[in-house]
Amino acid sequence: MSARILVLGAGFGGLELATILSDALGDGVDVTVIDRSDAFVFGYSKLDVMFGRTTLDQVRLPYATLAKPGVRLLRETITSIDPESRRVATDQGDHEADYLVVALGADYDFDATPGLAEGGNEFYSVEGAERLASVLPTFTEGRAVVGVCGAPFKCPPAPSEAALLLHDYLTTRRVRDRCQITFVIPFRTPIPPSPDTSRALVQAFAERGIEFVPERRVAALDPDRKLVRLDPDGELPFDLFLGVPKHRAPDVVIASGMTEDGYVPVQSRTLETRYENVYAVGDVATVGVPKAGVFAEGAARVVATSLLARIRGDREPGFYDGLGSCYIEFGAGRVGRVDVDFLSGPEPTGTFQTPSTALVAEKKHFGASRAARWFGVER
Repeated sequence: MSARILVLGAGFGGLELATILSDALGDGVDVTVIDRSDAFVFGYSKLDVMFGRTTLDQVRLPYATLAKPGVRLLRETITSIDPESRRVATDQGDHEADYLVVALGADYDFDATPGLAEGGNEFYSVEGAERLASVLPTFTEGRAVVGVCGAPFKCPPAPSEAALLLHDYLTTRRVRDRCQITFVIPFRTPIPPSPDTSRALVQAFAERGIEFVPERRVAALDPDRKLVRLDPDGELPFDLFLGVPKHRAPDVVIASGMTEDGYVPVQSRTLETRYENVYAVGDVATVGVPKAGVFAEGAARVVATSLLARIRGDREPGFYDGLGSCYIEFGAGRVGRVDVDFLSGPEPTGTFQTPSTALVAEKKHFGASRAARWFGVER
């Protein structure tokens, strides 16, 4: 009888894990992936949708097209998780597993920032990005605030990208001289592990007249007075607010008892939780790396090789290295890259690759290669 592997979530981590297991064992593996959505969307595509560079239909990868030996993907909503017994209930029934992998990502806590739902716009969800595609064309003058409501948050470069791409968008529409852009972030620098990347971004902000407000968190919005309240102090007027909501693990994961301080603690090198044969990868876990797809993918590779070793009776493989690269849109048709190392040394480090058109092509290949690997789709 094949080992039953239950994967919760079909993002970077879940898709990569299922693909490796299928490639290695084919029909000799029993992998069930559960996700409530009907399609996968790369995180960076939300900026493309938001600024009208593409449509949601063009970037969606429907889960119905996923066909891999030994793998079935179910569209169900998870209602409870019992990590002790590795039993999961959904709105369609119950599932049991020999190995359980939680890869459900992070949800958005809109209630944590009073006024955000009523007076602002967020661009981190697919729905929010699509909504902004119709809102942005109506913005012709005033102050736009790109603000982060809490840390940690997914894809750390994304708020910087949003500010820079907003500059390009308003310039193309010939209304930039009537608009101000302010970028608010809780960190001292845009990309803390990489001083070179942060300096390049701060310089890009200055060149474009974007006001950079570091070490401030968006604590609340006052929709009536059109004010952003900052923590620990200060406030800003706004006519358009583009927000990064506070993140937290999904409610069903918190209710399972697996979390500490909002996320699932794991052994950083193996991704194992304190429960036997239960792993957590990606944004839902506390690993010591950023919440970004490339790190979830790397963690999934470690879990996959560990599961293969256990199934085959081989020696346990190597450890998670915490390495990853993030592409950064600098605007003006150029993309940069930061290569980061979070676990090999005493402090995280990052190496900056200067923005170029060559990196635009490399970023496109990054997405296309995964669409082909996971879904068999050529893009």
